[in-house]
Amino acid sequence: MSKTTHFGFQEVPETEKSARVREVFASVAPRYDIMNDLMSGGMHRLWKKFTVDLANVKPGEKVLDVASGSGDLAMAFAKASGAANVWQTDINEAMLKVGRNRLINAGQAILSVLCDGEKLPFTSESFDLVTVAFGLRNMTHKEIALAEMTRVLKPGGRLLVLEFSKVHELLKKPYDFYSFNLLPLMGKYVAKDEDSYRYLAESIRMHPDQETLKTMLETAGLSCVEYFSLTAGVVALHKGIKL
Repeated sequence: MSKTTHFGFQEVPETEKSARVREVFASVAPRYDIMNDLMSGGMHRLWKKFTVDLANVKPGEKVLDVASGSGDLAMAFAKASGAANVWQTDINEAMLKVGRNRLINAGQAILSVLCDGEKLPFTSESFDLVTVAFGLRNMTHKEIALAEMTRVLKPGGRLLVLEFSKVHELLKKPYDFYSFNLLPLMGKYVAKDEDSYRYLAESIRMHPDQETLKTMLETAGLSCVEYFSLTAGVVALHKGIKL
């Protein structure tokens, strides 16, 4: 009997989830950045800035941005560390092209690799910093992806995971109303894809909360794990160090 996993609130065979996720992001890629600004009220820019500031990338450090999407973090790290030392990956070719083209237009011709975050094609202990922003929740086996990201870190390297998380209880009802009513409407009229943004809302609810994800980072082999709940827990930034 084949194993199943969640795709939003649906139960699907594990072997199907990656393909379904690729379909979602292939559909939304052309309007991905517009929708990010619209649905977060521009807050995603502040969340990513906090991530970049906490990363404190030094010139010459080698950086890997997993599930890079449209390349916001990759671009910031390229400016900080030198483009030759930054790699971006994504499992979705459409999203990777959006990010790569955006970086080229900004004068940052960094290295792009089409790959699965659960099977990173890099040698062990290759990077000083690994980041994944709003990509972990879409991965079928999160524990495998975290182990892979830890594997490619050098000793002393750090992993940063920026992801939607569990909101404060006082915000839960209005956040649910927004997520399941307004967000799909934005997807319908702006991105021309209501279903993908309904999946987004559902996938957030299926993602581990702050404490659970902290434990998962520790299980992957990271130490000194801490997290920062941002915007009342709408997102959380987790940081761990490979000793």
